[in-house]
Amino acid sequence: MLPRLRGGLRQKNGRYAQILMYKNIGEILILFWQTLRSLHLLWRQRQKVFDQLFEIGNASLFMVCILSLFIGGVIALQTGPILVERGISSVLGGMIGLSMCKEFAPVMMAILVAGRIGSAMSAEIGSMRVYQEIDALQTMNIDPVRYLVLPRMVAIALALPALVIFSIPVGWLGGALVCDFNRKIAVNFDLYFQNLRDVVEVGDVCNGLFKSFVFALAVGIISCHQGLITRGGPRGIGRSVTKAVVNSIVVILILDYFLTRFLLYIHR
Repeated sequence: MLPRLRGGLRQKNGRYAQILMYKNIGEILILFWQTLRSLHLLWRQRQKVFDQLFEIGNASLFMVCILSLFIGGVIALQTGPILVERGISSVLGGMIGLSMCKEFAPVMMAILVAGRIGSAMSAEIGSMRVYQEIDALQTMNIDPVRYLVLPRMVAIALALPALVIFSIPVGWLGGALVCDFNRKIAVNFDLYFQNLRDVVEVGDVCNGLFKSFVFALAVGIISCHQGLITRGGPRGIGRSVTKAVVNSIVVILILDYFLTRFLLYIHR
């Protein structure tokens, strides 16, 4: 009797989790649509957008440079000796250039922004929900989507591609430093950047910028939604922050696959 009861509870919990997942997806899509419908009011919220842009850039730019420098260095360190053994070390510049443009810069910067900025968004909006500040806004006939979500969505959609633009050349530089100073690789700056110029095109950089823009929308809407549905006091705020970061990272990686397939298809 007891195993049957446990099996029934597991089935009910599984169904409840599925229903909750579909409910959250629907709410996120509705919130995104409401945000799009509020875009014509953006000019009135321009100061909030500028404040959010400054906060995102100020909080992330230094970490972006450090992370990108070492990502480029690690790519060179891992692949350089293997390519040297096969006599094709001259292609290192182009390989690292394409890797940074198309994958590492947009994906890693999106994960960084999800951890630093997405968590802050979720915590801020979540605390406003818990302490009834959002209810007060609605009482004063102020739309929370227009006042809270719209500026954050626009700011993160502008800031993340800008951070990727910083990340790409810093990652190239990190790879060049490792290639030049590591004796097992010994590819000088001239050869490295010559191959990079021959291989990397403007379209490759635009590829990464497009991905980062989509990732930014996903991180922003997930974080804002998680903040808006926060319940249960300080403990609920902590749960919302954790869910916002974890869900954002999962969605980033899923979107990366489908965006890569889409971009490869249209460039054939």
